[in-house]
Amino acid sequence: MKLFVETLFRLEKKNLKNLNVIFCTDNALLAINREFLNHDYYTDIITFPLSTKGQAVEAELYISVDRVRENAKKQDIPFSTELHRVLLHGCLHLTGYNDKSSQQIKKIREREDHYLRLYFNK
Repeated sequence: MKLFVETLFRLEKKNLKNLNVIFCTDNALLAINREFLNHDYYTDIITFPLSTKGQAVEAELYISVDRVRENAKKQDIPFSTELHRVLLHGCLHLTGYNDKSSQQIKKIREREDHYLRLYFNK
């Protein structure tokens, strides 16, 4: 997966310097969400860019394994597929994609699907 993430950044024309992925529980990510983003809800991932615009990307991705597991069950898909999708989602945020509007959500989902197909060779 590490090599694939590097490929994603290269294909998206972004330089990657350092990416830490931290796997945690729902409650740990909820605490981070409350403290740093003032959001009082569960989420599957929080992306923290640490570099400034124009520099090679340095970031941290916090992923709730609990939330990923629950989302996979709800969507009736394998846990590994959902985990990879969430990880790719965070990477896409770091390459400039957003998910605030319905059009942005559509675009980031298309890119997630694209990279999932590439990764799993489907």
